[in-house]
Amino acid sequence: MSLRLHNSLTRRLEPFAPLDPACPTMYLCGPTVYNYVHIGNARGPVAFGVLAALLRRRYGALRYARNVTDVDDKINAAAQAAGVPISTITDRFAAAYREDMAALGVAPPDLEPAATAHIPQIVAMIERLVASGHAYEAGGHVLFAVASFPGYGKLSGRDPEEMLAGARVEVAPYKRDPGDFVLWKPSTGDLPGWDSPWGRGRPGWHIECSAMAAAHLGETIDIHAGGADLQFPHHENEVAQSECAHGGRIFARYWLHNGMLEFGGAKMSKSVGNIEKVHDLLQQHPAEALRYALLSAHYRQPLDWTPALVEQSVRTLDRLYGTLRDLGDADAGAVGDATIPAPVEAALDDDLNTPAALAEIARIAGEARKATGPGERARLKRELLGAGRALGLLQQDPATWFARGASGEDDARVQALVDERAAAKQARDFARADAIRDALAADGIVLEDTPQGVRWVRR
Repeated sequence: MSLRLHNSLTRRLEPFAPLDPACPTMYLCGPTVYNYVHIGNARGPVAFGVLAALLRRRYGALRYARNVTDVDDKINAAAQAAGVPISTITDRFAAAYREDMAALGVAPPDLEPAATAHIPQIVAMIERLVASGHAYEAGGHVLFAVASFPGYGKLSGRDPEEMLAGARVEVAPYKRDPGDFVLWKPSTGDLPGWDSPWGRGRPGWHIECSAMAAAHLGETIDIHAGGADLQFPHHENEVAQSECAHGGRIFARYWLHNGMLEFGGAKMSKSVGNIEKVHDLLQQHPAEALRYALLSAHYRQPLDWTPALVEQSVRTLDRLYGTLRDLGDADAGAVGDATIPAPVEAALDDDLNTPAALAEIARIAGEARKATGPGERARLKRELLGAGRALGLLQQDPATWFARGASGEDDARVQALVDERAAAKQARDFARADAIRDALAADGIVLEDTPQGVRWVRR
């Protein structure tokens, strides 16, 4: 099966064919770095990171950009509140974002363009829009004239008036039309700003991504990805300004949008306050369990983020790593060399169907737990490792997974008690065996009987 992706632009599943088969291009909207990101912000990088790895396997190369928005009114407010330059805020939280994504197993993109490093490209794009009649200067601002682009609304599939009714737009007297959006805004002396043909100012949010994508990936890119909440107005505006600035050439051929994380029945959002920061969650739960949870639903569907979801992900990984531990004597070669099983690749080819891929992992593990012959055990271990590699899972040593948060001495103590309990049962001293089991349970150690003997996991 060839890779098929659901294109938000056409609203249908389409075979993916890059412009350059030797090197597809992909752009993902990255964070606005004024605080730690919440777990909802991680869903796109995790899911589309799986896609990036798939594209590299399939085509041999990929040019993947994930931007950083490092000039924004929220950043300005945070810097003013702290009495520091905006770079102090953005450098700190951009670094924190990279650390959080790395902990979740998200490989870095090939390119990480920052808006403040692309002011010349942004100004040049705005100049082209003004010169071609698609933008105008008014009240110290430069605005995109929505009415000048007949295709406005084609990405979200709604009438512009309907979109405006459901969106927050700034109504200002200098606008020709309420839907016109800012490309450049003036900066007072206490705000960051750059010289431009329209005076000292700073870019609007939407123009930043268009300029950075064009600078690094070209005027037409294969895939543009981001959260469903960005489809309007951000992505709609990107389409309009990019295609108008580039003589009508298509901006992005495939648009992919991940569904929102919900918390308590509402979309997770900093503005609402119902968020779980990745930085905090990583101190409370194994990073791989958070990754598993994010992949447990199809990327286009909403995902209800609950403590039960994370706990279930931990238990599932306990079982999978337990299976790998029981297969420890099977020679499967190097972990990173394991071939990805065809059914897993087929699931990912089907619009990145990670739940189906996870189900295949569970099926392989189930077979492995029943396998007896050395050849069969080695084959299934290779398949399990390869299937996990496709999703960025099961790549650490089982001992490392089970030892999380514990010292080697503590592991040795637990194992000594497990061995003592086994000896007590063999000697029919069931009272002692039960007492040891209860003591281990009080310490969060759960014993599991397997065909290979008793194993333990730390809850």
